[in-house]
Amino acid sequence: MHDEPIDPFNGDPADPSAGLDDPAGDAQLDPLTEVERQDVLEDLADLEIYQALLSPIGVRGLVIECEDCHEPHYFDWDLLRGNLRHLLNSGRPRVHEPAFDPDPDHYVTWEYARGYADGVHDTLAEGTDEAEV
Repeated sequence: MHDEPIDPFNGDPADPSAGLDDPAGDAQLDPLTEVERQDVLEDLADLEIYQALLSPIGVRGLVIECEDCHEPHYFDWDLLRGNLRHLLNSGRPRVHEPAFDPDPDHYVTWEYARGYADGVHDTLAEGTDEAEV
């Protein structure tokens, strides 16, 4: 008796998931460099700011142009955060597929989110400069 479903591809040389959990395959991947780790940590910090600023106006997440399939991929805030944490912990990105029927009007690019956050920051900074005069 098995506690989990039996793998229908067990022992099949054409198993479509072959190599996904292969420890030998993991050995071929280089761990993230310190610079790459820092970039991911900065992306996570930026993501928190973007979500705090953009969620109240109806933005559900970010859209990223996939380098592999050249299609836009829509990520809600939690999924993108999870993907970045996975990259940070494992040193490799998750396997991905496009979201099912997302509404593009509810997603913005990293560049838009960064510009929006910079605009809010500049506006707040101008307000404190005027208060000091």
